[in-house]
Amino acid sequence: MLVKVLSASNSGLEAIGIDVEVNVANRGLPAFEIVGLPSKAVDESKERVRTAVINSNIEFPSRRIVVNLAPGDVPKEGSFYDLPIAAGILASIIQFKIPKDSLFFGELSLDGTLRHTKGALLLALFAKEKGIKNIFVPKSCANEAAVVKGIGVYPIENLNHLLAYLLDEIVIQPVKFKETNEEKSVIKVEFDMAEILGQEQAKRAMEISAAGGHNIFMSGSPGSGKTMLARAVQGILPALMGGERLEVTKIYSAAGRIPPEGSIIKTRSFRSPHHTISQVGLIGGGTRPQPGEISLAHRGILFLDEFNEFPRSVLEALRQPIEDGYVSISRSRERVRYPCKFMLIASANPCPCGYLHHHKKPCVCTQREIEKYRKRVSGPMLDRIDLHVDVPAVNVKELSEDEQLNINLETSEQIQRRVISARKIQQARFKEDSVYTNAEMKNAHIKKYCKLSKEVKQLLCQAGIAFQLSARSYFKMIKVARTIADLENLSGISMAHMAEALQYRPKV
Repeated sequence: MLVKVLSASNSGLEAIGIDVEVNVANRGLPAFEIVGLPSKAVDESKERVRTAVINSNIEFPSRRIVVNLAPGDVPKEGSFYDLPIAAGILASIIQFKIPKDSLFFGELSLDGTLRHTKGALLLALFAKEKGIKNIFVPKSCANEAAVVKGIGVYPIENLNHLLAYLLDEIVIQPVKFKETNEEKSVIKVEFDMAEILGQEQAKRAMEISAAGGHNIFMSGSPGSGKTMLARAVQGILPALMGGERLEVTKIYSAAGRIPPEGSIIKTRSFRSPHHTISQVGLIGGGTRPQPGEISLAHRGILFLDEFNEFPRSVLEALRQPIEDGYVSISRSRERVRYPCKFMLIASANPCPCGYLHHHKKPCVCTQREIEKYRKRVSGPMLDRIDLHVDVPAVNVKELSEDEQLNINLETSEQIQRRVISARKIQQARFKEDSVYTNAEMKNAHIKKYCKLSKEVKQLLCQAGIAFQLSARSYFKMIKVARTIADLENLSGISMAHMAEALQYRPKV
């Protein structure tokens, strides 16, 4: 008997429909074969399915079973074909019909229970696109798939549970659709801005960076507070919006990083890879392409501490993703594309010993060593960073005096309110464009939304000559000035806004 079961295969952030054709023949020697370019993980489904059926107290047929995964020219990866294969075999031996408007997806344990399987959200989005009404997924994946409206998500615990439903012996209630913006996210941050004494200019730069999604580079001696500033930024960023949440959740679903019973991603990610990371680990890739750190930081923060210690080849690979907002990974059999619109925070010491221009400790580096150290990061890479700020060492005496005086410093919550207000202005501004922040503006957007007066243009041109600004840096300064104006809730860019933006460029 031939049974067809609908399923899907994940390729990057997309799903491809797969027809699982199960034929249980009455003639021929007993065998169990899977065809259709299966990988090792798919081929091992034979033993998982056989053992799961037997351990579910169901007699496994001693017949010739052939499973075809169509289309046959698409490589099949993963363990999520277990459930559709098992459903097809059970339908053949027990004689019941598989619903035609349903997708089956999930990995089986040897005892017949269904394990948490990555990619459930992508499956639900595919089902909605193709007009498929119902999907059957492991119970632990149901919340993840339920964020897609208009799809019946049936949580399955084990094979007996599925079989009883298909035989109309029990009723399974589908998981209800969950709004992506119905709950406010609670962000737990390591540091509050009020805990950082001194560094007022750096904190102001961080506020501008968070408000407009701009990249920022911090240079300072060890212990000056660079890492604290970077980790405190997460506390001043606004929560992910509905569209952003879905974008981020798709990436985490494809990477298998949504935990069991997990649902939509509500908080902006903070990724901080070590400087020994490989290019594939940072950008993404592998034999079977997977998202890298830059994609996992999508709509969040990518913090690269000890920026100059990263291999030059790894940093150079960042240039195109920073500019385009996505990374394309090509392999012989597959080409995938992952979004990576993140806010880059980079920090580094000013020299190898770290004490160049320190107010107490002398620098022991030669000029040649300093130049060699700085050249580890190329000019084109630095040109893609909007804000450059020095983080000088704070005198210990000043720290103790500040504690004694109990200075009332601004908290992250106070700064966050201004950032959220600026982001709302940008959201209203770009409601007809596929843009969320000022940092994402293209030249056409700048021309439309960033009108400059004659005086402001003259100031920018003079600074461009003095600082030897590239065309990219020229437009970045306009974007930063636009963000500063948004923080003050002003429609126009004034001389003061542009002057403040220009002070965050490295001086020639």
